[in-house]
Amino acid sequence: MLDLSQNSQIIEQTVAYCRQKHIVLPTFAMMQDPLKIPDQIKTELSQIGLWDVHSANLFRITWKNEATDHGGLFGGVNHMVIPPELTGCGATIIALTGRWFPTGAHKVGATYGCFVPRLITGQFNPLKTKAVWPSTGNYCRGGAYISALLACQSIAILPEGMSKERFAWLQRVAGEVISTPGSESNVKEIFDKCWELRNSGQDLMIFNQFDEMGNPFWHYHVTGLAVAELLDSHLTGKQRLAGYVAASGSGGTLGAGYYLKKRYPGTQLAVAEALQCPTLLHNGFGEHRIEGIGDKHVPWVHDLKNTDFVIAVDDERPMRLLRLFNEPKGRTALIDTGIDAELVNQLDLLGISGIGNLLACIKFAKYNELTSNDVVVTIATDSMDLYQSRLQELTDQHGAYSHDQAQRDLELLHTLGIDWMQELGYYDRKRIHNLKYYTWIEQQGRDVSELNAQWYDHEAYWEGTFDQMTEIDALIEEFNARVGIV
Repeated sequence: MLDLSQNSQIIEQTVAYCRQKHIVLPTFAMMQDPLKIPDQIKTELSQIGLWDVHSANLFRITWKNEATDHGGLFGGVNHMVIPPELTGCGATIIALTGRWFPTGAHKVGATYGCFVPRLITGQFNPLKTKAVWPSTGNYCRGGAYISALLACQSIAILPEGMSKERFAWLQRVAGEVISTPGSESNVKEIFDKCWELRNSGQDLMIFNQFDEMGNPFWHYHVTGLAVAELLDSHLTGKQRLAGYVAASGSGGTLGAGYYLKKRYPGTQLAVAEALQCPTLLHNGFGEHRIEGIGDKHVPWVHDLKNTDFVIAVDDERPMRLLRLFNEPKGRTALIDTGIDAELVNQLDLLGISGIGNLLACIKFAKYNELTSNDVVVTIATDSMDLYQSRLQELTDQHGAYSHDQAQRDLELLHTLGIDWMQELGYYDRKRIHNLKYYTWIEQQGRDVSELNAQWYDHEAYWEGTFDQMTEIDALIEEFNARVGIV
């Protein structure tokens, strides 16, 4: 369960600090339903930008922000509907789009879910403690941003091979940026840096998304409810939710899948990863180019007993579709095949991992022979705003994008098969679960009894964690009342 033990002395100091800095905290209920946000906060939001370092932007940690970069308030859930005409599979695919979160990615939600319980209970002291955010990209950006909104010090850690856009933005926002060796799948090097910082004697707290239960907790309650709201309006007649598909990554977005499986019985949860680093599929290793999904270990916060499929995606495919979806000749080719121009013009809402998730959805739909009665849901963590340099690199490597290349990439999309995937049985799930031992018990010092509780005391362990929202929201409301601004 999330630790909610309280330090009354630090809480009092933090309350005074937030009063001085004019900081109010959103509840999880407000992130689910922004209509519950106080009018005073909405007035502030109408005058500031989506990415501005302003504490009111804490209230934009929701899937329901208006699609505007300045002054927007709230509307419906940000998403795109991707029809069979584009994908070549029978099912309709719905992707929640993270572009309209502050920082341009939904990871600010996960960081808030990890951070706010520590803040309101006095476990974290914003006056003197540094917040450390280890990540393969967007999570450390979200953590550095949340830290900036709360006017506390931060350290962002990410691999040196991540996109230039990430580093350029972090240099302006984070207190310190540490680049570790390697690229997307080099997570162990990030963990090693965390141990180095722990042993440095500094006053800091490490918010490791891979083992912080606040990460899937936020997605369970906020992303899960957002998907359910969409489905209430999209499902018609005999349609059903067949599956929720998300990359393994930190294990956070899978939290929404656990909620959806409870709400829509029969729904299956499929986890995607890169074929070049098939950790879940083949206990493997390697390097890949699908930025934002990590690899080479099983996240502590991944509930394997609740996982139905593993789907590997060849990283060459999302890199090629990145060009098809964004280069002018690629978009022209899509429209010429009959794809609606309005949808084509929205494809830049899919970043590299979003395209990878889309491909995993198509494989899931084809494997299960889904039809027009089926809907599959996935997540687009970020958008092309963070990958323009990758487009240029692809042009430098392969030359200008041509009509002929677009035709080959269209064929690549429409001939996607069902290779490199597995429907998991009981012992398949347990095999993957057992891999946690080597990372988390041997390397990171977690307790083996807790690892066993995740499997053998499954419902009490996982549901006991996710059932804490009412308690946490009550603590946030009490904290805000003591601050006394709203």
